[in-house]
Amino acid sequence: MKSDKLILVIFFVILVISPNSAAASDMGHHINLGELLPLWSCIPFACMLLSIAFLPLFADHLWHNNFGKISFFWAASMALPFLYIYKGEAAYQILHIILADYVPFIILLWALYTISGGILLKGSLRGTPVVNTIMILIGTILASWMGTTGAAMLMIRPFLRANSYRKNRTFMVVFFIFLVANIGGSLTPLGDPPLFLGFLHGVSFFWTLKILPHMLLSIGIVIVIYFLTDTYFYKKENPKLPDDEVKEPLKLVGIYNFIFLGGVIAAVLASGILDLGTINTFGVHRAIQDWGRDLFLVLMGILSLVATPRPLREENEFSWFPIVEVAYLFIGIFITMIPCLLLLKAGSKGSFAFLIEAVKEPYHYFWITGLLSAFLDNAPTYLTFFNTALGSFYAGITEANAVPLLMTENAIYLKAISTGAVFFGACSYIGNAPNFMVKSIAEETGTPMPSFFGYILKYSLVVLIPTFIIVTLIFF
Repeated sequence: MKSDKLILVIFFVILVISPNSAAASDMGHHINLGELLPLWSCIPFACMLLSIAFLPLFADHLWHNNFGKISFFWAASMALPFLYIYKGEAAYQILHIILADYVPFIILLWALYTISGGILLKGSLRGTPVVNTIMILIGTILASWMGTTGAAMLMIRPFLRANSYRKNRTFMVVFFIFLVANIGGSLTPLGDPPLFLGFLHGVSFFWTLKILPHMLLSIGIVIVIYFLTDTYFYKKENPKLPDDEVKEPLKLVGIYNFIFLGGVIAAVLASGILDLGTINTFGVHRAIQDWGRDLFLVLMGILSLVATPRPLREENEFSWFPIVEVAYLFIGIFITMIPCLLLLKAGSKGSFAFLIEAVKEPYHYFWITGLLSAFLDNAPTYLTFFNTALGSFYAGITEANAVPLLMTENAIYLKAISTGAVFFGACSYIGNAPNFMVKSIAEETGTPMPSFFGYILKYSLVVLIPTFIIVTLIFF
């Protein structure tokens, strides 16, 4: 695909201007662009989302062959005027989101996708309502300890293979996204990036166990709805199995890939504990341990590719298309998202002031953090309202002293921010890293998936929003 060459053009433009950015960074003269940008600067991001939503519906051939170019177009429509007006400061913001957010995001996703693609569950596994519910619950439990992305990439292929004989599979994958790729990751900082970010800012590792009741209630409601839905369709389909089918015992092949998977988890955790200083790359200061983590993840992925025989990956229906699609689309999403994030970080001094100033009660934190996390990067959204809560209750107190107080005296607010950032990621395909990946893998294996808005209207509004209303009434 030639669109990768086009995307490199924007990087070249940025790098040409980056000396100004580096100088500004070294001198500490960064302008708070969030206080200057108008609300309409978010239009390219909205257009990017609308392209993902409507083009596959009305121009599928065009989209399938040109999604990389379309992503680049919207990225350039934001980046080039941004660079022209704000020069080095704009270059810094674009480079920062690429180096500090997009690069680690895509490396982690690539490593987990590559490693999980070398693990194959063989044997006779048929997706009955009971079996499917158990598989989803296993993935949900794993999500808090190996990350939503890791659990989703590990479980989605066996789940799809077990249900290949079923006629109605779309709803199964959607509920898989709800639970394994999102809600299941709310128990530890390893589960989802917002919680890991909280851990880096002083929230104790096991504090998130306090949102176990919120997690269990949400999982309980959603899994019951799933089981009833699956039971209905199973009885309606009345699927028949071949009489001469030979039953094979279940066994895992490629289990040495769990070593590489453990390496990924250990590297992510270590990057949050170690403090080895920073490196200035084109004006962007990034922690040495973060670069080390990224290089180690690449190594784990390469070792998995070398250690896993090609026939095993072929039998697992492994291909590079899903990760390539995610890489192309999310570079456009990340770049066009910059004005939105800057406006959010500007707080009451930016165009999103009406949102920030409206946040007062616990349920405000839950819903506003959540709704923004459903469409923006949930990590900076979490951090914005985390800092909003600290400023509201402990103004003038250092973060090191304020965070322990927030965890105890006003724990309900931190619970609302944490659950909102994690739970609502399930509300759209771009709400959390693995959502779009699971969608792409499902479609590649022949399972039709709803459109961007179809997913929201048919599933999120029907299943998730009522669930979150119940969570609000009980806890917030």
